[in-house]
Amino acid sequence: MKFKLALAGFVASALASVAHADINVGVTLSATGPAASLGIPEKNTIPLLPTTIGGQKVNYIVLDDASDTTTAVKNARKLIAENKVDLIIGSTTSPNSLAMIDVAAEAETPMIAMAASARIVEPMDDKRFWVFKTPQNDAQMSTAIVESMTSNKVQTVAYVGFADAYGEGWWSEFSKIAEARKLRLVANERYNRTDTSVTGQVLKVLAAKPDAVLIGGAGTPAALPQKSLREKGYKGLIYQTHGVANADFLRVCGKDCEGTLLPTGPVLVADQLPVDNPVRKSALDYVAKYEAANGKGSVSSFGGYAWDAGQLLAAAAPVALKKAQPGSREFRRALRDALEGSKNVAASHGVFNMSPQDHLGFDQRSRVMVRIEGGTWKLVH
Repeated sequence: MKFKLALAGFVASALASVAHADINVGVTLSATGPAASLGIPEKNTIPLLPTTIGGQKVNYIVLDDASDTTTAVKNARKLIAENKVDLIIGSTTSPNSLAMIDVAAEAETPMIAMAASARIVEPMDDKRFWVFKTPQNDAQMSTAIVESMTSNKVQTVAYVGFADAYGEGWWSEFSKIAEARKLRLVANERYNRTDTSVTGQVLKVLAAKPDAVLIGGAGTPAALPQKSLREKGYKGLIYQTHGVANADFLRVCGKDCEGTLLPTGPVLVADQLPVDNPVRKSALDYVAKYEAANGKGSVSSFGGYAWDAGQLLAAAAPVALKKAQPGSREFRRALRDALEGSKNVAASHGVFNMSPQDHLGFDQRSRVMVRIEGGTWKLVH
C-alpha cells in the first residue's frame, strides 16, 4: 500500500513537472563582428521579452555568432541538441539566417529570423515551412525607395551593395521594380562588409553620373561607400536600405549622412507617426521599455526585430500549449502552426498576419520613408 502511494505520488509529481515545463528559446545573434551594430540592440532587447507566457516560464539562451555564418550554424545545432529549445530566434544577418534554415527544418524546430532577405521565407517549401521572419522584405522597401526616387525626378540610378546574400537580394528586388518604373540602372558594384576602401567602386559610380545612388548595405559598413562618395564630391541623392536604421550608423557616417533617404519600420519614428496609425501604440511601447533600460535615443529598428519575435511568441505559445507541452516534438509543431496562424499581432514594425504562403505577414503599414536631418531620423510625409 505504501509502495502504491509512493508510486502515485511520484507519478503525480512527474505529471506536475511536465505540466509546468519551461518554454526554452534559443537565440543566436551577431553581438560582435561586422554586424555588431545590429546585433547589440537585439541582444539588449532579449531581457525585455516575456518571461512567462500562458502560465509557463520562458527561458532565453543567448549565443553570439560573431557575424560568422559557420558559427551561426554551430549555435543553432547546439541550442537544439544540448538546450532542447522549442524555438530559435536568429540570426542577425541574411547569410547567417539562410544558413540556419537547414538546421531548423532537419530538427523540426520553428525559427524566427531577424534578417531581411526575402529568400529566408520565399519561395515556400518543406524547409521554409519551419521558418518565419520579422524584418520587412526587400521588395516592400524597394518599392518605397522607387516611389521616392520617381517623386524626386530621379531618372538614373547606381547601385553599390554587399557582395553577399543581403547585397544580392537587394539588387534583385530593386532592379526589377526600378526597371518596371522606367528608372535606368547605370552601375552595379559590390564590396565586402570587412573592406576598408571602396575607391574603385565609387570611381566607377561617379563615371556613370547617376542622379541617385542606392547603397545595399547594413550596419556601420554601409557608411563606407557613402563617405567615399561625398569625399569625392558626389552631389546627387543617396539612398540607404533599412539595414542602417540605428544610431551607430549615424555616428560613423556623421555629416556625410545628411539628407540621406531610406525606408524603415515605423518604430524608428514612432513618436512622429499620426495618432491613428495602427502601429504607433505598439511601437511606442517597445521604445519606452528599451530606452528605460538603455538610455534615451538608444532605440533602433534592429532591436525592434527581436521585440517583434517576442510578440509573435507571446501570441502563438498559448495556442500551442493547448495541444502539447514544451520540450516535445508535438509542442514544436504546434508552435509552428500557431505562428503561421498569427493574425492582427501588433508589434513595433507593423501588424503581423501570417499564412501558409506568407511567413512574414506584413503589409504596407510596416514601412515609412525617413530622411536623416541633423543627425537624426525625420519622417517623410
